[in-house]
Amino acid sequence: MQMIPATPHDTQSRAELVVFDRLKAAFAHDDGHRLTAFHSLNLTRHAYKRFGEIDFLIVGRPGILVLEVKGGGVACRAGVWEYRGRSGGVHASPEGPFRQAQSALHGLMDKIQGGLPGSVWSRFTIGHGVIFPDCDWDQGGSEWDPEMLADARTSRNLEPWLTKLFAYWRRKDPRQGPEPDDAAIADLKRFLRPEFEVAVPLHLRLEAVESRVAALTEDQMWMVDVAEANPRVICSGGAGTGKTFLALELARRWAATGLRVLLVCRSPWLRHWLATRFAIPGVSVCLAEAAGVTARRLAIDAFDALIVDEGQDLLDLVALDRLDGLIVGGLERGRWCFFHDINNQAGFFGPLDPAALALLESCGPTRVQLKTNCRNTRQILEQVQTSLGADMGVRGSGDGPQVRHCRVTSRQDAAQALQEEIEGLIDRGGLQPEHISILSPKPFADSAAALLPADLRARIRVLDEYSMRSFPPPGISFAEIAQFKGLENEAVIIIDLPDPLTDRHPGPDYYVGMSRPRALLSMVFS
Repeated sequence: MQMIPATPHDTQSRAELVVFDRLKAAFAHDDGHRLTAFHSLNLTRHAYKRFGEIDFLIVGRPGILVLEVKGGGVACRAGVWEYRGRSGGVHASPEGPFRQAQSALHGLMDKIQGGLPGSVWSRFTIGHGVIFPDCDWDQGGSEWDPEMLADARTSRNLEPWLTKLFAYWRRKDPRQGPEPDDAAIADLKRFLRPEFEVAVPLHLRLEAVESRVAALTEDQMWMVDVAEANPRVICSGGAGTGKTFLALELARRWAATGLRVLLVCRSPWLRHWLATRFAIPGVSVCLAEAAGVTARRLAIDAFDALIVDEGQDLLDLVALDRLDGLIVGGLERGRWCFFHDINNQAGFFGPLDPAALALLESCGPTRVQLKTNCRNTRQILEQVQTSLGADMGVRGSGDGPQVRHCRVTSRQDAAQALQEEIEGLIDRGGLQPEHISILSPKPFADSAAALLPADLRARIRVLDEYSMRSFPPPGISFAEIAQFKGLENEAVIIIDLPDPLTDRHPGPDYYVGMSRPRALLSMVFS
């Protein structure tokens, strides 16, 4: 049976972990049922707790099943259910597990019927059941029929029980119509899946853009599934398509299975930011050149898996040779995922080496391309496409403010325009200073920002790699564009560049700078 996620998220329930493995083993050689099991604890954070009460949801041709799992000892006295955990603690509830599963199923169907046409959901037989993996159950009751429960003996092999449970609910279904086809199953899974795998954006969006929890896009989730199912993957996508987020999610999943994971990049800024803001047990984050030192500090010869972020900066034979010796099986036979940008972002660290890319491809990796932009607003995407012709994916995060342009003829005029823009965003727009980043191709001392009035200059924090540990800082941030690769903020003001429409060969400064804001882009062109 296909499991989503392929490995369970952290849970304190040993019973759920046991059931997860047994569901995964069920119907392993039976494609006719086409069953998928969603583990609801995959909701690391969610906006609506839409299916948070469902332990497992089974979807396929035979129908829809909600499964409740109760580990430990179970008793019912005077209508009150008691659950005894492994530590000896007792939890009491007036609602039994069968009513709990039934209630969750009805809540689920309300959502499905509100989000899908009747021609889809009406084709599914629905039902529920309860699994007691630690109990030998021989009790009868008015709330359940024997087919609806699996105890310690029955749950050892869930395939026969699930087959009988589907048949039980099928007999009780008055419609008795044909089973859903592949198209109906796909529609239902598409509706369910984003709600089961959602992720919080790295920061709240600009107030002018609706704050929301961003569902992982379908192609991103597909990419994670591909990386879990294939030992070697090359994943490409433009800025804003979620490569860094997916690298972290994949690292977390691999580490959850017991693998020692190495996540490398070339930028010290990005490394500090990842290591401090997203500390994941079992995952070591370091610069590619320091990977050997990291292994020695852990007293290991090699890592079980490798993830490379911003890989376009490491597409050279020297870097690949260094990484080859640090993963079990090497690049040829080891487990790795290489994320890289298909656009001109690689220009900061030298040209891409075709021989290095050919070396990776000779290892037989699966190729995945991300096509959906999940960072930038539609207005920013259109601006980048018009100005640079770069591929940053489609759709974006929704509508936002129009891109703002200002053209000046001197550094003094640029400083005046920058001052007016900052004051407008903070004083009239209500934007917090820490949500604003000023990006320039020049160091601060040589930029137009250095000509701002002293009181405004004092509110600006010039970033370095160590300040990434607490990014965004308590104030407006300033960075050179080359160092801000892989990072982002709500609003970005670009200064000290000519208008890209008048530049015959707009370089990577434009692409990197213009793709950093999540919601608002402002450009002061010289």
